[in-house]
Amino acid sequence: MSANTKPASLLIEIGTEELPPRALDALADAFAKGIVDGLEKSGVAFDVANTKTYCSPRRLAVWVAGVASDQPDQAIERRGPALAAGLDVEGQPTRALTGFAASCGVDVAALERLETDKGAWFVHRAMQPGQPTATLLPAILAEAVKALPIPKPMRWGDHEFAFVRPAHWLVMLHGADVIPAELFGLSSGRQSRGHRFHHAGPVHVADADSWLDALHNAKVLADPAERRRRIVDEVARVSGEIGGQPRLSADLLDEIANLTEWPVAIACAFDRKFLDVPQEALVMTMETNQKFIPVFDAAGKLTEHFIGIANIESKDPAEIRKGYERVIRPRFADAKFFHDEDRKQGLASFQESLKSVTYQQSLGSVWDKCIRVAELARVIANRVGVDAALATRAAALSKCDLMTRMVGEFPELQGIMGRYYASHGDKPEPAEVATALDEFYRPRNAADGIADGKLGQVLAIAERLDTLCGIFAVGMKPSGNKDPFALRRAALGLARTMIEGELDLDLKAHLAEALASLPDAALVAGLGKAKDGKAPQLDAGKRRDELATEIFDFIIDRLRSYYAEQGIASEPFEAVRALSPSSLLDFDRRLRAVVEFAGLPEAQALAAANKRIGNILRQAGSSVAGDIEANLLESDAERDLVAALAHAESDSAPLIANADYVGLLRRLASLRDPVDRYFDHVMVMADDPAVRRNRLILLGRLRAMFLRVADISLLPGAAG
Repeated sequence: MSANTKPASLLIEIGTEELPPRALDALADAFAKGIVDGLEKSGVAFDVANTKTYCSPRRLAVWVAGVASDQPDQAIERRGPALAAGLDVEGQPTRALTGFAASCGVDVAALERLETDKGAWFVHRAMQPGQPTATLLPAILAEAVKALPIPKPMRWGDHEFAFVRPAHWLVMLHGADVIPAELFGLSSGRQSRGHRFHHAGPVHVADADSWLDALHNAKVLADPAERRRRIVDEVARVSGEIGGQPRLSADLLDEIANLTEWPVAIACAFDRKFLDVPQEALVMTMETNQKFIPVFDAAGKLTEHFIGIANIESKDPAEIRKGYERVIRPRFADAKFFHDEDRKQGLASFQESLKSVTYQQSLGSVWDKCIRVAELARVIANRVGVDAALATRAAALSKCDLMTRMVGEFPELQGIMGRYYASHGDKPEPAEVATALDEFYRPRNAADGIADGKLGQVLAIAERLDTLCGIFAVGMKPSGNKDPFALRRAALGLARTMIEGELDLDLKAHLAEALASLPDAALVAGLGKAKDGKAPQLDAGKRRDELATEIFDFIIDRLRSYYAEQGIASEPFEAVRALSPSSLLDFDRRLRAVVEFAGLPEAQALAAANKRIGNILRQAGSSVAGDIEANLLESDAERDLVAALAHAESDSAPLIANADYVGLLRRLASLRDPVDRYFDHVMVMADDPAVRRNRLILLGRLRAMFLRVADISLLPGAAG
């Protein structure tokens, strides 16, 4: 039992062999959360605000301030048999009740009764003395380790233990006291370990609060934030010596920090002849394969300098520099060879080989896909004023770089190499085509922008249309977390390109065109097998219509999160979606108009009125149409609304023609007062059928005006 009687800091460290750098932060966070949750569940008091997560390549650790030495007394309640089962007809205890009392260590008379809405029960209530924290911690540690996200645990030696990496030491300190525990065959103690090379021996830890400093003295920065700061400072120091602008991305910084315990920057350089290779290939090799930091000049062009981060403070940095320069040379030599060989052929020469590469069994080869995309690109180009010949040419070349040696070695360079190869050779492609071959992959991720050029945007849309329609047609749409063809990303990229590129295109029409170009074999494949094992009968037209609707809805669904990230609530989104506009640019304009309208003081009342109008019209049954008969208007409130509506309809005509949805909704907002007076003084469902029909016609026209933009009855405030 701990000698501590006052709250003290808790330190738990699991020492291991080198942990996977990309998983390290998540493992450390999960470990700390497991310990904290365990303390909370046990009722042990601690300083919640002062919990720190530590990790390095060789350790996971958590430090918690103000941890109490004992668990408080615990109120326990055990429910026994129901009253009817606990007493016989004479009111005497049954065997079930006496057995329950005995298991609780009390007499039947000591049991209490619990009244619930489901009946009465016997219960035993008592206060159980709290246990020492030292007694509870081994189980808390075991549960925290068990809950770690480790998809493929390792085993080592002849043990049955399994962990992310073999474990070699365990430190558990509550203040200055060691908490006895066993984990992976290790006994806890106060002996940690320092840097593998700078301090190979054990590190004595006097107490939980001195652990961080003890490791620092042993050349280990256990705080990942401190390692990141040191790396940034080291890179700045070295770049100041060699000149240039280093590029240290957040992802690369994280990975380097999780590969080192005592990071030291080393200035390096490579042969300038390699700068003939597209700099994207060199940068990718440095960052992805070697974890080196590239250095650029003021114009953003790659220089021959790069920075390596060593995990050691060497007495001879020149030797480390030689090693880094030696390891990068063969990678660059390969890239240069692939680049030089590819350029001997020219990009278009790879078209023929696309015919032998299957895109998908029922959809044909990659070349077949290029033909479909080229036709879609031609049609789209004509509709948005882009040179259709250039669009067709770009589509025909769009997959050629996949067959090059460079992309074969560096798949991440697809598109980038297409641009380079199209720009060079005896007959370089037009600059717009070369640029589009790279840009049409954008957005490559959520943080990426869409293609800058209109030709790239056209190709991006055509490519994604064919992919979505083809894969949906063969029945391989996303399911749960599975999305092998990245269709969710393709759908959002398509939508973003149409919206952010301000391309007013009829998405439903283009989906129909894309589906029409697919072979019937793809449609049959998507139907699966009938119950008798035979291929089902295909109604191609019906199947294409069903797919068009399904894919359109799938694309619109992707926009929900797109707008949510911009702070737009779901109600305005649903209000526009109810109208299902075919143009996503039009969808966006309507949505932003509705968001602005929702901020007006008239919005809530008009939303409620539209809700009420919709309910009345639904209850009326058959649709009502026709002209409003002035002689059937019985009150000033009716006549005022009719006049106000007529003026609004007249004023709205040019706004609708120009798709000025903001102006239209602002004009309709002026109808609030006559609408309010109408509902205050008029009974719509009058006894006279002619009067009732006249009033329904008026409401129908009023609702139709608002539906020119969105169904505002779905906005907040329209619940009534």
